[in-house]
Amino acid sequence: MQARIPKSIALATLVALLAPALALAYDDASDLPPVSTALSPLPKPHLPDFTSPLKLAKPAKLAEEDAFRERDVWGRIRSGYAIPDVSNDLVAKHVNWYATRPDYIARTTARASLYLFHVVSELEKRGMPTELALLPFIESAFNPNALSSANAAGMWQFVPGTGRDFNLKQDAFKDERRGILASTDAALTYLQRLYDMFGDWQLALAAYNWGEGSVQKAIKRNQAAGKPTDFESLADLMPAETRNYVPKLQAVKNIVANPQQFGLNLPLIDNTPYFTAVDKTSDIDLTVAAHLAELSVDEFKALNPQFKRPVIVGGEDTKILLPKENAEKFHLNLSQWTKELSNWSTHKITSARESIRSLASRFHTSPEVIRQANNIPQNSVLKAGSTILVPKISASAGSNIGADVADNATVAYETERADGKSAKGYKLAKASKSTKAPPVSLVKARVSRDAAGKSKKQRKAN
Repeated sequence: MQARIPKSIALATLVALLAPALALAYDDASDLPPVSTALSPLPKPHLPDFTSPLKLAKPAKLAEEDAFRERDVWGRIRSGYAIPDVSNDLVAKHVNWYATRPDYIARTTARASLYLFHVVSELEKRGMPTELALLPFIESAFNPNALSSANAAGMWQFVPGTGRDFNLKQDAFKDERRGILASTDAALTYLQRLYDMFGDWQLALAAYNWGEGSVQKAIKRNQAAGKPTDFESLADLMPAETRNYVPKLQAVKNIVANPQQFGLNLPLIDNTPYFTAVDKTSDIDLTVAAHLAELSVDEFKALNPQFKRPVIVGGEDTKILLPKENAEKFHLNLSQWTKELSNWSTHKITSARESIRSLASRFHTSPEVIRQANNIPQNSVLKAGSTILVPKISASAGSNIGADVADNATVAYETERADGKSAKGYKLAKASKSTKAPPVSLVKARVSRDAAGKSKKQRKAN
């Protein structure tokens, strides 16, 4: 019987078990398609034996009462398998890769434990196959801070343009491609649209990876040649990444269906909500929000990775996610808070003569604080028209950053030559990437364990 973590266990113990963020890597499997996101290693948790029996598949849409009869989230996922299986050499290859890397499975499922209940619940609401909940395993190893070389971001790996197509807001203050609620909703909406387009989940998955236009062209090419148009018949026309995409998902699906068959253990993930959403209509500093919730900053960021700056700009659609018990603490502590919730305001640069040093003096801070808050590299000067974060002074105390400012703010800068003059210019547009996102520290992961040990250092993927 699997042991469960008592709710009374200290957060510090959980931090020690799971932080820092783990490495997404294919180790020495250089013959496999590279994974685009590289993460830092995570100590290996000692997992209990997984004893849940394999269940026969049910229709994807489960009655709510049936869903909650499952002992854990893995059982709900198995119950809703509905995509036809693929069985070929690529599937066998990827199953073998995962089966021989139990540390990788342990680290990835530890991260997934924060998010899986929500993803599975959303799939069931829509009547979609529940094995789609495993897709972030392939896309990002369940890291919402994942960023690919093609600038695809988040757990579901949206590129900027596709993210905007599905109303994922990307501005100077947040990137909803990383947000758990918004990105999951967008990904499932997109996948359903692709299924409606192709009438086949395997082709829908290929289109999610390769693009719907590319899949349509491949279908037309096979049709013209009198050939079948199913996934395996089109595979030779696909790039290697897409050709391996569905087999990778099938490999993970096979392992989740019966982990003991492959000598693996899966952690028990309670079939209960892990987090709840809290509305925030006024500005609040990220560190203050974490403090009020009695979480570390890394814990807070693990559930709220979409916020890019030190301040969370409030609004009608602004929500922060907190573990359920911490949400109660947040409300209680907020009711007793007597200080400013946010110590930041904005300032628009109107002249190139406004140096970072002069701004630091004006707003009673240091140049380094301004650079860090606005992701401005060293040896750079701000360009006129930039809107930057600055510490609040008496004139701005109590005021919030306006929605129009947040939506339209940009930070433009150019490098400074040794002679003090400007060199080539660089611009961070409101929807572009800034500096590298901090790692996710997966504290309070919802897995059962009785001990923890250090995992070996993983080589980053190319």
